[in-house]
Amino acid sequence: MAERDASPVKLVLGDFIPFRLNRLAEAVSQKLSEIYRRRFQLEIPEWRVLVTVGQHEDCTAQTIAESTRMHKTRVSRAVASLEARDLIEKDANALDGRELQLRLSKSGRRMYAALVPQALAREREILACLGDADRKQFERLLQRLELSLGLDDG
Repeated sequence: MAERDASPVKLVLGDFIPFRLNRLAEAVSQKLSEIYRRRFQLEIPEWRVLVTVGQHEDCTAQTIAESTRMHKTRVSRAVASLEARDLIEKDANALDGRELQLRLSKSGRRMYAALVPQALAREREILACLGDADRKQFERLLQRLELSLGLDDG
């Protein structure tokens, strides 16, 4: 009869760093969504698209999918929703007519201008439990992890 391993390797989910990072990201996302859901009636995909387009001024759905790591279907639905609300506009790319350039409409720019200071204030609130040195170290460690996973655009 074969000997059984007396102590099988166990995974304690609450100690598993990938799980903890995911749980933390979800909690931060929910805290942040309180702003853009209540005041701006945006869901997470719409928020990500609006902010990405606002940040890049002119971009494509492909750029959004790559930078946010959202599936192209979610990006497409969010773009359609924002376009229906007259928050973004689409134009055919001059070099490739199949590709659409996205930009904020006038009302989208107003929303972006109102939303950004609130989002940054919420970020400061969330990070207030860290001192300045800890926050900077946290940002450096996040960047190191992102780079190691090929997320060099942060």
